[in-house]
Amino acid sequence: MIKEPEVREYNPGQLEEKIEKFWKENDIYNKVKKLRENGPKYYFLDGPPYVSGAIHLGTAWNKIIKDMIIRFRTMQGYNVWRQPGYDMHGLPIEVKVEQALGLKTKKDIEEKIGVENFIQKCKEFALNNLRIMTEQFKMLGVWMDWDNPYMTIKNEYIESAWFTLKRAWEKGLLEKDKRVLHWCPRCETALAEHEVRGEYKLRRDPSIYVKFPVEGRENEYLLIWTTTPWTLPANLAVSAHPEYDYVKVKVEWEGREEYWILAKALVDKVLGEIGVKGEIVEEFKGKDLEGLRYVHILMDEYPRQKEFREKYEWAHRVILANFVTLEEGTGLVHTAPGHGEEDFEVGQKYGLPVYSPLDDQGKYTEGKWKGIYVKEADPQIIEHLKEKGYLLKAGEIEHKYPHCWRCKTPLIFRATDQWFLKVSKVKDKIIKENDEKVTWYPDWVKIRFDNGVRDSGDWVISRQRYWGIPLPIWQAEDGEIYVVGSWKELVELAVAIEVNGERIDLPESFEEKLKVIEEKLGPEDLHRPYVDAFIIKVNGKEMRRVKDVVDVWFDSGIASWASLGYPRNKEMFEKLWPADFIVEGEDQVTKWFYSQQAASVIAFDTVPYLRVAMHGYVLDEKGDKMSKSLGNIIRPEEVVEKAGRDTFRFYMLWATNPWENLKFSWKGVEQVRRMLNILWNVYVLASTYMSLDKFNPTRVNPEELPFRDEDRWVLSRVNNLIEKVENGIESFYLTKATRALYEFIVEDLSRWYVRLIRKRMWVEGDDPDKLAAYYTLWKVFDVLLRLIAPFTPYIAEEIYQNLIRPFTGVESVHMLDWPKPDERAIDKELENEMEYVRRIVEAGSAARQKARIKLRYPVRRIIVETQDETVKRAVGRLNRILRDQLNAKEVVVDTVKREIIVKPNFAKLGPEFKSDAKVIAKWISEHGLELYEKGEVDVEIEGKAFHLTRDHIIVEEEIPEFFVMEEFEGGRVYVDKTLTRELLSEGLAREFVRRIQEMRKRLDLDVNDRILVTIETTEENRELLEEQLDYIKRETRATEVIFGEAKGYVVEWTEVNAKIGIEKVES
Repeated sequence: MIKEPEVREYNPGQLEEKIEKFWKENDIYNKVKKLRENGPKYYFLDGPPYVSGAIHLGTAWNKIIKDMIIRFRTMQGYNVWRQPGYDMHGLPIEVKVEQALGLKTKKDIEEKIGVENFIQKCKEFALNNLRIMTEQFKMLGVWMDWDNPYMTIKNEYIESAWFTLKRAWEKGLLEKDKRVLHWCPRCETALAEHEVRGEYKLRRDPSIYVKFPVEGRENEYLLIWTTTPWTLPANLAVSAHPEYDYVKVKVEWEGREEYWILAKALVDKVLGEIGVKGEIVEEFKGKDLEGLRYVHILMDEYPRQKEFREKYEWAHRVILANFVTLEEGTGLVHTAPGHGEEDFEVGQKYGLPVYSPLDDQGKYTEGKWKGIYVKEADPQIIEHLKEKGYLLKAGEIEHKYPHCWRCKTPLIFRATDQWFLKVSKVKDKIIKENDEKVTWYPDWVKIRFDNGVRDSGDWVISRQRYWGIPLPIWQAEDGEIYVVGSWKELVELAVAIEVNGERIDLPESFEEKLKVIEEKLGPEDLHRPYVDAFIIKVNGKEMRRVKDVVDVWFDSGIASWASLGYPRNKEMFEKLWPADFIVEGEDQVTKWFYSQQAASVIAFDTVPYLRVAMHGYVLDEKGDKMSKSLGNIIRPEEVVEKAGRDTFRFYMLWATNPWENLKFSWKGVEQVRRMLNILWNVYVLASTYMSLDKFNPTRVNPEELPFRDEDRWVLSRVNNLIEKVENGIESFYLTKATRALYEFIVEDLSRWYVRLIRKRMWVEGDDPDKLAAYYTLWKVFDVLLRLIAPFTPYIAEEIYQNLIRPFTGVESVHMLDWPKPDERAIDKELENEMEYVRRIVEAGSAARQKARIKLRYPVRRIIVETQDETVKRAVGRLNRILRDQLNAKEVVVDTVKREIIVKPNFAKLGPEFKSDAKVIAKWISEHGLELYEKGEVDVEIEGKAFHLTRDHIIVEEEIPEFFVMEEFEGGRVYVDKTLTRELLSEGLAREFVRRIQEMRKRLDLDVNDRILVTIETTEENRELLEEQLDYIKRETRATEVIFGEAKGYVVEWTEVNAKIGIEKVES
């Protein structure tokens, strides 16, 4: 049976701990899973958060969305695959471990601590952070298989990566190549294109103009501009656009006449910046410059340049390139094929060498600045060029420059040998599969994705690091390679292992091999340095593993099959794959969403997921990014502590459309907390009265109950709500769901329905009218709790356990089915009419305020003036509600007769009629009503004819003084403010009832407790109140009202000239 609530005040922390305990003690999570194990499969793939150590508001938002979707699908009957995942490899962890161990460089890892120890420390760091993050996710009420997460560090996961890379190799999509790539000198590794997107930060760099002497022409120079002086030692050509106009300009420079060659369109800008005037003496197209040779300005400092000049025909010449623009610079581009992607490509076309005299730390390996880090060399190079007379202008520029996403170091472009996945060969296939098979939420994100795929280059998959999936490529001395696809294959092909520099040959038998391997290396571990020990034999050649590891984005890119253990375990893959739904932040559109499709098309020729949703970032209230430096970080734990889990969850799904950025606001959080408090108060009211009356919904026949219009209305509203919430979730327009719930709880249920039925709940005995209200309210909760359960699982469970479970026998609200609308209960016409009634009540209340008539004082009549047929029907059908809520004896649709007053519109008369305006105004004052009724008239005044229209008049309406009027959408409400003795008597009785009820509340009396009321007041008040004694006794549960000395608990109420006493009457 329904019980009175143990706690009357909503205390989220206390309630949520109680529910957590209930779930745990009763194993509810596993019972929910068991219940749905035979349902249709739903593969939800959790995008693995990186184990950085602590979740932030963005991570919390992401997991809250996921949990809500999982709970919703489960209630729909699906057997949801809900395995959480963690991204556990990569440089961010390496950087943290290096800092903890006091390591400064990559070399320190191998020389000071050793790769094996370093890998172990990285693993410990990752696992520790996994535990921390798991507890934080649990704190949010996220229901996933926390005891069985997929981890990218597990052997079966790594083997899945090997399988995928082998598939790529077999298809000719994995190859080694020399390319110019982003390189991090701090981490000493290459970065893929998708790792750099979004990592451009503002920084100040040099901005210099330099002149290159034209060979064989005295005082003639090519002008170039660069922000990377450190690349000048590697310069091999100057690029010009074949179709641009170029000029030779005569200038006076440092006391002599010189000729500078640059783009015609940039002459004024460049000469202005340098601070010199010039005269154009010759003009030509860019293609005319092709082959023009110049003298390298750092030839002596970098002797290799002399070799290049002699060996390569196009070295130190002008070459042609379409990438040259006129947006900045001089129109002639300093070209270093070893340090620029476009430079590299045009260099290949002209047969230029790829020269990059840098080591992995970004230090020069030769020449004048050998051993110096390139960014530190910039000022030295600039000074040196000045001394040699080649520097024309040195300044600084603030521009966006790529930085390492892991350690924030400025990146450099550098030519290196790397392993690539040839995504360029499958781009069209990715786009075709995506367009045909994947549904995007919102749909416009698909365009961004397709454009990203089109713009992407081949995927550099190799990293020169340690903590990652080892690249499964073994290479012979002659360069032949073999890609190993599994642990089993590795053991089969292995002929020896190398342990501490000692070669140990392996027996031929597979089982015997395993014994030796385990004895010498330990149990299977597909990380470095374990796999580095293996020497395999293919085609009669011994091969050793390439030392690189795989790009960490590849780890998460294979998650949809690797998390299922494929190909080591095929069963789950065949049941579930591809994923039904994924959701992540907007930065993942060109990262995780992309890496998955690229890897999947390579491995399986199709997409790995069918539906994908994108959400925004969480910012502070002003729209700024949260950061330590701004001091505006808000932790999820802080929100939970202050407002509760349910409040936090609902707020994050209510505050903004999911694909937009969420500006976190404590005011918004408080607004949601108030909504849940309102819901709790409605529950407390319902359960209190229902428990007193021992209400049992299974013992009443709804067909026999006298439901009122308001009962039918709220049942219609809650059944319509089902569709709104469901459509909002299905379309990922989550605010449509949450805001519909908010509006229903606050406006429909609390502020309207409960307001309408409160008096019915006070009636004693098994009154059918009261039972109809109880049943309606119970039915509303039955639906509403299921709708809010995925969003606010705790409060839904608490209310369910007392109000609904006693009559369903189902152990948890989360074990119920998602509700289906009862079409018979939906009455759109009634809903529309009730909406107008609410507007009329609002307007009537506003009119009362104007007239300063308190709602407790009844009014004689209210007139609703309207032309709208729905409003008319509403006033007729729902008249009882209008009379009750407006406290009016009568509410009718009618027209209020009012006096029309017509005045001259001087703003129109003056400009149009000038000196005649006064006589026309006089005519309007006397005959204006005629003009108002006809709309326009032709009149003769003092011998002149005038054409007048309604524009020339101002019309005012004057209603009878006993009415006060307020407009609403649909018409006007007129309140008759005439007060009779009867009305005064009723109003005063209500004033006293309110105060007696306040006194009952102060004494914390139960709703069933009876009282004796004594009143000391004026004779006038006594006479008025004596006419309302039955009403007073009924409303206050008083056995008797006595006029005389106030006794018991006494309060003086000066505003009504009375002392009131109440005493509890023992039954």
